[in-house]
Amino acid sequence: MPGNNESRVTELILLGFGNLYGFNILIFILFLNIFLITVIGNLLIIVLVLNSHHLHSPMYLFLCHLSLSDIVQTANILPNLMGAILHGGKVMTIFGCITQCYFFSGVIAAECFLLTVMSYDRYLAICVPLRYTSIMDFTLRTCLSVLPWMLGFTLNLSGIIPISTFQFCDENIIDHIYCDMSPLQKLSCSDTSVVEFVAFVISAPLFICPCGFITLTYVHIFLMILRIPSTTGRQKTFSTCSSHLLVVGAFFGTLITKYMIPSVGHSLLMNKIISLLHTAFTPLFNPLVYSLRNQDIRTALRKISEC
Repeated sequence: MPGNNESRVTELILLGFGNLYGFNILIFILFLNIFLITVIGNLLIIVLVLNSHHLHSPMYLFLCHLSLSDIVQTANILPNLMGAILHGGKVMTIFGCITQCYFFSGVIAAECFLLTVMSYDRYLAICVPLRYTSIMDFTLRTCLSVLPWMLGFTLNLSGIIPISTFQFCDENIIDHIYCDMSPLQKLSCSDTSVVEFVAFVISAPLFICPCGFITLTYVHIFLMILRIPSTTGRQKTFSTCSSHLLVVGAFFGTLITKYMIPSVGHSLLMNKIISLLHTAFTPLFNPLVYSLRNQDIRTALRKISEC
């Protein structure tokens, strides 16, 4: 417990990348472009799906939710990071920092569940195509669209509520690119054992179970694809889920590197770069993959551009 002579902190300073040796403006412009491209690209996918009749299918409904999660994540992280880059640090209230941490962890969890739902949708479409329409009816589509958001933000309350009771004494500098649980725990002068235990307990439903389910569904999908006699049929079937596979690989790859692989021996800069890949470049990667590799999205985009 803190001593009586310790001053209580009411504001935290998000350091970002610290000293950029005069390249602040250039790096700020780079991240501003990433922010704009990510938001516009994901908004474009949502608009295309809503306005194109041939995209009104469960797969593209779930894609809209994935794009929405990328927009929320980008809007939650990059503006504060750009402020830290431009001014050499970003002053945030403790409430604002904890709020950013909650929205970040909630969106990440929701995206884990959304990617799980999308893999289940691809499993039904490829492995049981004759029953796909009857199984993936309006009720199931609605539940599978809403549940990832509810589960993601509800489960993360169990971790964020104890963090909201943390006290911060003397030190107020977060040497990271956003407010995450780990930097807040290190900075706090309160007992963090409850948060560490909760994070360990909810890691299974938030990460291990979705990752395992996605792996299992794609094993079944690949086995089904191998049974298709024609090469053209195999390629066409695989192309329907290749975009989702790339997004899953990018998302879980950076997530595993950041949270599951021990960071001992990693430099602080390397940890920031890994975090940046996960929070900035993955949301940028998603619309690029679906716009470049998905024929239906490209067709809808071409029709709108011709109007």
